Amino acid sequence: YGARISLLIAFLATLLSVAIGTTLGIISGFIGGWTDTLTSRLMDIFLAFPLLVLAIALAGVFPDQAFGLQGNQLRIALLIFIIGFFNWPYIGRIIRGQTLSLREREFVESAKSLGARRGYILRTEMLPNLIAPILVYSTLLIPTNILFEAALSYLGVGLPLPNASWGNMLSEAVQFYTLQPWLMMFPGLAILFTTLAFNLLGDGLRDALDPRGSN
Repeated sequence: YGARISLLIAFLATLLSVAIGTTLGIISGFIGGWTDTLTSRLMDIFLAFPLLVLAIALAGVFPDQAFGLQGNQLRIALLIFIIGFFNWPYIGRIIRGQTLSLREREFVESAKSLGARRGYILRTEMLPNLIAPILVYSTLLIPTNILFEAALSYLGVGLPLPNASWGNMLSEAVQFYTLQPWLMMFPGLAILFTTLAFNLLGDGLRDALDPRGSN
C-alpha cells in the first residue's frame, strides 16, 4: 500500500526526465555549434542547483490549489515536476554523448548524402540506435527518484498524512524506534529492495542490449 505513491511519482518523474533529456540531448549532440553549447551550459546550471533545498522551498510555498488541481493531486503533480524536471540533465548528458558518437557513423553519413532532412535522420537513424541506452539509464534513474521522493516525504514536504508513502512511514516510525523498531525496518527494507531490484534490472539490460560493452 505504501509503495503506490512512491512508485507512481518515481515512474512519472522518470518519464518526464527521459522525455526532456532525450529530446535536448539528441538535438544538442546532432546539431552541435551554439545549440550544443547553450544546451550544455543549461545542463551545468541545472546540475549545480541544490535540488533538495529547492524542492523543499517549492513544495513548502506552493498554494493548496493551482492549475485546476488541489489536495493530493496537486501535491503529486508538484513532486513529479520537481523530481522529473530537475533530473533531466543526467540522462541528457548521456544521450548527447551517444549522439555525438552516432552522428559520425556511416549510416548517418549515407542518409545525409542521399539528401535526408535532419528530422528524418533523427527519427529513423538516430533514435532507434539510442533506445538501448535510454532504457538502461531509465531503469537506473527510477531508484534515484524513489529515494528522492522518500527523502521529501520524510522531511514533511511530500504527500501529507494520512497518505501512505515509504518516506511518511519512516518519518512516523522514528519516534517509536526504541519500542517498535520494526515500524522503521519494513519501509526501509522496501526502499532498499526496490532500488536494488531496479539497479540490477539496469545492469541486466545493459548486458543484454550491449554484450560487447559488458565484456
